[in-house]
Amino acid sequence: MKPLFLAALLFTTTMPVAVMAQDLGAPIGEDGPVEAATTDASQAQAEEGISFTVTDESAWSDIGIAIPSFATDRERPTPANEAGTGALGREIARVITANLRNNGLFKPVGPDSLPQPEFPQITAPAFSAWSGRGAEMLVHGYVRARDDGRLVVGCYLYDVALQNELVREGWVVAPADWRRAAHKCSDLIFSRLTGESPFFDSRIAYIAETGPKDRRVKRLAVMDSDGANHRFLTLGSATALTPRYSPDYSKILYLSYVDGNPRIYVYDIGTGKQTLVTENRNPTIAPRWSPDGKSILYSMGVAGNTDIYRVSATGGASIKLTDNPGIDVGGSYSPDGSKIVFESDRSGSQQCYVMDADGKNQRRITFFGGRCATPEWSPRGDQIAFTRIAGDFNVAVMNTSGGNMRVLTRGWQDEAPTWAPNGRIIQFFRTEKNTGRSGIWQVDLTGQNERRLPTPVDASDPAWGPIRP
Repeated sequence: MKPLFLAALLFTTTMPVAVMAQDLGAPIGEDGPVEAATTDASQAQAEEGISFTVTDESAWSDIGIAIPSFATDRERPTPANEAGTGALGREIARVITANLRNNGLFKPVGPDSLPQPEFPQITAPAFSAWSGRGAEMLVHGYVRARDDGRLVVGCYLYDVALQNELVREGWVVAPADWRRAAHKCSDLIFSRLTGESPFFDSRIAYIAETGPKDRRVKRLAVMDSDGANHRFLTLGSATALTPRYSPDYSKILYLSYVDGNPRIYVYDIGTGKQTLVTENRNPTIAPRWSPDGKSILYSMGVAGNTDIYRVSATGGASIKLTDNPGIDVGGSYSPDGSKIVFESDRSGSQQCYVMDADGKNQRRITFFGGRCATPEWSPRGDQIAFTRIAGDFNVAVMNTSGGNMRVLTRGWQDEAPTWAPNGRIIQFFRTEKNTGRSGIWQVDLTGQNERRLPTPVDASDPAWGPIRP
């Protein structure tokens, strides 16, 4: 038996569906630019000298971080918060606290249980007061409303014991993008304390599901990495499946069934327009980008045999990469584009294989108990996440040769893993036993820190996008 998710995709192709040819909802719209704050004589004291500090490779774990409310130079109204810039500063600190808590590395204490610093203290903390609270690190920040309506958000990280500043940075954002400034600050702290690449300022595409199981409506949707700012991108008159962000974040690739035929579309995030890449009358599933964004992999069934194909992202003739009896599905490129990992039942059971990007040198890499499905290469290039099927469905990781397999989740039906941009966190969707309800979850590589992301309806097949520009 294949994973239920892929089995459902194959079954969908046999369903005669009469739908509108155009299923797009309102365009998501491009976000406003997030600019680094610059220094000039007219800016507030706390903006002086804002710059980026290069991270080190120190190991930090379970570190206590105090994150009081961000201060404001003077209380001013802002469309971002009805109560003004002071209230917005508290909301920003809450978002940062939640981000750092949910990644499993830190022990942050948020603004609701901490005293609020005055604006002059942002660059001159009262270290003795914070050391008395047991804080090892201190995050200070400010919010300032400019005359043009935009916001300046500054973020500072201090080592309380050493009483020195580790890093500072600031951003100018539109009021509607204040959460992006909070995510940027979270990324700054995470990178400085871990030496790793950030991931908070990113988005997730997924499939929003409503309706009874025999008439399920599946829409393309997106949200921030913490589940906020949810948007539906399609109306649901056509079934949408398997979304994936392009490597440069500008587009979303997905599969749609229009007039009963599977079509692969590319949705432009900035314009809301979509481009048809390929349309087939045969069952078609699992489209995936190449690392350079120029090609798309997909699987297609012809006369009972399913193989992996490659097509240009702008359309054209497809190239067949596999040609074996059985079902070959779900190609995922290595970060350098030289290899592809996929699943196949050519050996008699569902296992994972690796081949060169041109389809040569196909070899099986999984020989442990159970089956291997929905593999996805880590953006770091060192591991492959996959669905391990051994009774239950669980998310697991292995090295690129199939060794050092570790099971990370213990749900009844956890499948379709997708990596965070920095390769540290994995998202997947979990189906509840007996109810059939599904939701998006995430787990870190220790398997110890697991959480569910909020979605307004049932959710499946998440795809974590790259860091936003």
